[in-house]
Amino acid sequence: MAEILFFHLQSRPLEQVLPTVLERALARGQKVVVQLSSQERLGVVDDHLWTYADDSFLPHVTAMEADAAANPVVLTTLDHNPNAAQVRICAEGVRIPDAMGDYERIVLVFDGDDHDALTAAREDWRKAKASGHAASYWQQDETGRWEKKA
Repeated sequence: MAEILFFHLQSRPLEQVLPTVLERALARGQKVVVQLSSQERLGVVDDHLWTYADDSFLPHVTAMEADAAANPVVLTTLDHNPNAAQVRICAEGVRIPDAMGDYERIVLVFDGDDHDALTAAREDWRKAKASGHAASYWQQDETGRWEKKA
């Protein structure tokens, strides 16, 4: 059964949160697939991961690249797993996959100020719980730190 984490963004945007989530997964030796809502957002996140820190970058490719299967982090807009990832990150309106059991961990990152995203996350929470998966809900405080709420 997959562990499903719900990350409720409030004080920091996806671009500031995603590198830390990716670094932690890579430190555990896990491959990650990140599904974004559009090609435009994929391009923004792709560029950001190369430049988010002066002394670091995250090795990654987009699913359109020929060597996607061999890379530890793949960015995509499709509901597939091109690098046989153990972790799937669903962001910006992307819903948790029906095939939750194909992953060790699923991370749903959603904007708490977006009513539609909040409603969809609540539906996904019910879906995850009804399927018997371990689910936890994390919310940012004013400083951007994560607090476990459920």
